Amino acid sequence: MKKVVTLGEIMLRLSTNTGERLFQANQLTMNYGGAEANVAVSLSQLGFQAYFISKIPNNSLGTAVVRHLKANGVDTTYLLKGGERLGTYYLESGVGERSAQVTYDRKYSSFSNLTKEELDWDEIFKGAKLFHLTGITLALSSHLRELAFFAIKKAKEFGVITSFDFNYRASLWSQKEASIVFKELMCEIDICFCGELDAIYLLGIETDETMKLEDYYKKIKERYPNIFYMASTTRQVHSATSNTLQGHFYMDGKLYQSKAHQIEPIIDRVGGGDAFAAGVLYGILEGLSPEQLITFATAASALKHTVHGDCNPFSVEEISTFIKNDSGKILR
Repeated sequence: MKKVVTLGEIMLRLSTNTGERLFQANQLTMNYGGAEANVAVSLSQLGFQAYFISKIPNNSLGTAVVRHLKANGVDTTYLLKGGERLGTYYLESGVGERSAQVTYDRKYSSFSNLTKEELDWDEIFKGAKLFHLTGITLALSSHLRELAFFAIKKAKEFGVITSFDFNYRASLWSQKEASIVFKELMCEIDICFCGELDAIYLLGIETDETMKLEDYYKKIKERYPNIFYMASTTRQVHSATSNTLQGHFYMDGKLYQSKAHQIEPIIDRVGGGDAFAAGVLYGILEGLSPEQLITFATAASALKHTVHGDCNPFSVEEISTFIKNDSGKILR
């Protein structure tokens, strides 16, 4: 199996019941997730040897995290224990025209104290094919930004393919702060997950009313010729439980697009982007054609919307069957 590595924070997720506001709730549903951890889970489900680098407290919640990751096939060799607490986020479920809302409680978490000296980076990247990171980790602190940049550059020393998902979160840092960091990081990566708005507001790509996504990707490629692949999704939101999703993949000067998936009802949207990213990475590592890749990745994301929790539990075979069969067909 091909070795893949992700770095980030995994958190306890506490979700309200549908139709409840967070301040009204007297019970919450527990799950575990985080962007890079979700990608690791998906890649494990897709047949890779997935490792997750992070730090968790040495308590019952930390034990639950290990159990969650191992149950989903993720190798926890590089998951350290220490610090005082597991980061938490609260998800107020959206209904109808009311959007879901996320409230973070992650300051002073165990992950925030992770240092590069605690890890054997030569061992981590030995034999690895891919290293994946997101902008969420970069947003958490200057200390973690230094750690992430160190990890990216170390991966490059070992010839490991580097992947970065912008995953900009306005609640964690400003566009100005993110723009400075992202522009520097773009010189170090091979695969980039970003969309039209990211190009305009975070990379400063000049725009006009005639430009389309392919034009933005061409300009990004001109500015950062080291980037081989770019991908994103566009989402038309009809309601909190009804979306239309389409995937986009750019390589060798050409944009490839999936069919538009009508997803209704959405059971859980969180993690849909991570499932898409994992699908793209699967396609790249397995040498799928661009058309096959974007079809697979978008289908993986669409399927993720049909299950509770952050993680995508579907295998290559299940995603492939979903692509081949009519939506909603009973499999016997």
